Amino acid sequence: MLELAILGFLHDAPLHGYELRKRITALTGHVRPVAESTLYPAIKRLEKAGLLARETQPGAVAAPRHVLSLTPSGRQELRKRLTEPARGDITDENRWFTLLAFLRHLEDAAAQAEVLRKRLAFLEEPASFFYEGERPLSAEELDDPFRRGVLTIARATSRAELAWLRTTLASLDSDAGR
Repeated sequence: MLELAILGFLHDAPLHGYELRKRITALTGHVRPVAESTLYPAIKRLEKAGLLARETQPGAVAAPRHVLSLTPSGRQELRKRLTEPARGDITDENRWFTLLAFLRHLEDAAAQAEVLRKRLAFLEEPASFFYEGERPLSAEELDDPFRRGVLTIARATSRAELAWLRTTLASLDSDAGR
């Protein structure tokens, strides 16, 4: 998720590490804060793999700044990660939102639609957070108001996302048919 966010934000524009961290935190930080001790090793890995380039620019007031940009290989890697997401990128809500934030970088509507179809299929699978044996429990079956709240909120969120997915897929399919 972190590497995808780095690649995605740098596809938008070259950034220095501090600005990149602010943007990643704005996207995911409320759930998964991004520490410098996590971000900078990820940047180094991507740089070592030839996916990022670093340029030193003079600082306005202080020390020089290192500005990061995506290399052509980095753009290709981003497209690959968007086109072929891991199962966890589809099923984990936070990873899904990160993927979704950069899906526009896939220029092919059919490829975008294929990713959305994977999420749609996942959301259409019967599921719950709570089970009786193998059977998923609905909110109405729970006496616990807090667990009922979890399921009620999850159901509302899923319905909104399903509606958005179906509308967006219809639009993408229409665009691909033109």
